[in-house]
Amino acid sequence: MSTLAHTMMTAARAADSGLVGPGELDRYPYAEAPVADRVGPPTWEGAEPELGRVGRRAAGSRGRGLHGQLVQQLGQMIVSGDLGADRPLVPEEIGQRFEVSRTVVRESLRVLEAKGLVSARPNVGTRVRPVSDWNLLDPDIIEWRAFGPQRDDQRRELSELRWTIEPLAARLAAGHGREDIQQRLADMVEIMGHALGQGDALTFSRADAEFHSLLIQVASNRMLEHLSGIVSAALQVSGGPVTGCERPNESSLAHHGRIVDALAAGDGGAAETAMRQLLTVHPEVERVVPAPREH
Repeated sequence: MSTLAHTMMTAARAADSGLVGPGELDRYPYAEAPVADRVGPPTWEGAEPELGRVGRRAAGSRGRGLHGQLVQQLGQMIVSGDLGADRPLVPEEIGQRFEVSRTVVRESLRVLEAKGLVSARPNVGTRVRPVSDWNLLDPDIIEWRAFGPQRDDQRRELSELRWTIEPLAARLAAGHGREDIQQRLADMVEIMGHALGQGDALTFSRADAEFHSLLIQVASNRMLEHLSGIVSAALQVSGGPVTGCERPNESSLAHHGRIVDALAAGDGGAAETAMRQLLTVHPEVERVVPAPREH
């Protein structure tokens, strides 16, 4: 469980037991937006009242149960534009529409505020923030954009970021000689090969995601490591129903193998080139960047 989720669950238990300090849960008071200031009727028509639509990924940073599902529901509505910028969000209306407690609503709004999607101010209330304020590197927002109306822009932007991040990570990784991680990378390629032979796309994609995460770790650049969540999210949304660098095939597997060989040889240039070739195989990247030249 993440620290954020643990903190929220602790606050919820304290609220239910009456142990919350004065004003601790009053940041999102009910009826916080004046009636005259509301813009039209609540836009809840597209929402699931029972909060039954669970996200494609584990709730993770969103939390679990009703709290995680409400964050998912409201987050999708904001990112899709169903709840536009500067739209007042009245906790009482949210609680009534989704049939959840005020504690669940408040915790969910806190998570959305941390992601930059909403803001809560005294005498103003809770409002949806413009796109320029969103944390666009947040894995949840990446997912919501990738499966919403902005899906084409999101996938293109993710492809461009991967093209920038991963070739550099491959070059750096070749200079560190971490035999333990290099062996794990080789193991992932072996698993991918076995999964390809079995037609097991899920196992292939999981090994693929682990491969790219390990590669960024072995680069030993802490700033790059902070961007590893972007790569992980990109792998989960880039291929649609089948996730990964590319739909499982021999070409993708071969490029992964070349990266491992280059790392073992300590050849940063070859590792970088192999990574660029791997990313260019992806059809969405192919529209963005040119294929690497043969020397």
